[in-house]
Amino acid sequence: MYTAKPENKFTFGLWTVSNVGRDPFGEPTRKPITPVEAVHMMAEVGAYGVNFHDNDLIPINATTGERNRIIADFKKALNDTGLVVPMATTNLFSDPAFRDGAFTSNDPKVRAYALQKTMNAIDLGVELGAKIYVFWGGREGVETDSGKSALSAGKWFRDSLNYLTEYVLDQGYDLKFALEPKPNEPRGDIYLPTVGAMLGFIETLDHPEMVGLNPEVAHDTMAGLNFMHAVAQAWDAGKLFHIDLNDQSPGRYDQDFRFGAYNIKNAFFLVKLLEDVGYDGPRHFDAHAYRSSNYDDVKAFAAGCIRTYLILKEKAAQFNADPEIQALLAEITADDGSMAPFQGKYSPENAAALRAVEFNRQALGERGQPYERLDQLVVELLLGAR
Repeated sequence: MYTAKPENKFTFGLWTVSNVGRDPFGEPTRKPITPVEAVHMMAEVGAYGVNFHDNDLIPINATTGERNRIIADFKKALNDTGLVVPMATTNLFSDPAFRDGAFTSNDPKVRAYALQKTMNAIDLGVELGAKIYVFWGGREGVETDSGKSALSAGKWFRDSLNYLTEYVLDQGYDLKFALEPKPNEPRGDIYLPTVGAMLGFIETLDHPEMVGLNPEVAHDTMAGLNFMHAVAQAWDAGKLFHIDLNDQSPGRYDQDFRFGAYNIKNAFFLVKLLEDVGYDGPRHFDAHAYRSSNYDDVKAFAAGCIRTYLILKEKAAQFNADPEIQALLAEITADDGSMAPFQGKYSPENAAALRAVEFNRQALGERGQPYERLDQLVVELLLGAR
């Protein structure tokens, strides 16, 4: 019943199913697999596409011959499986050259190298079909504000994105950028940490129409924020270009759990929002299997991400069709039409009429809302009791 279809646009990154189980306290628990093997695994669970950082596919020290062979093998795997590449990105955080940032490094040579590396990676992404290019600034931040000017860093980041949008336009690429906010880790404080901060920053760019957002569940949740609210804000601004789905416990390190593995209610409301508004972009699972898993369990992890989304999509449809739930929503949002003259745009006449209205403040304060009943119905729906 919960089998992926191409229109679902479920995608995984090479770095997700290929994760070898290393963490800061332990060595890898799984042997590396090749990008070709990862593509075939994703195809077996019903994925629509595969995304990658440049060095997920091509090692940073690869020769030209090695690079050409890897790309040829990867293209063949895509052709054999029917998978596409909707999104690509650049690794600007792993190499020691980026120890103090990439676009926001104090060293102008590092900033220039980051631009060069990204242009090359953009070329690769476009060659393989990518339409979205994600920027996650994992090293764009500080541990101490004594070492870097936040104003200078913001200018350098802006200059870099302006440079790269001009590069895309000059090349005639059909490509948009998606910025991925995160508050902390691996840096103590990462610049532009939230969806709201990114939205404000985008409007300062030379080509804001080319730049949107790639919000991630774990990044907002680890800071104690409500991710669905951030996604709604991005959608309302017309900037939800891409989305990273996983799960996370608030206040912890970046866990990247299987989608829906930790807080199923939050996952439900996120899926409901995406389905209700008609989001048509990739649904990208930026998650990792448990370190205790072998590759058969990694495959089950990937299939589980897809199944959970589809189950919650079904639950969202049930919510929208449930007569008791909809009756409560109608009660909660009841409108007798008396305030219609005061809604919409301001005018002096409208304001004068509103000032003349006598409100019964006591009655307004006495009206309760049946949110407990409604929330219990949601819980019962998710538990399969409705």
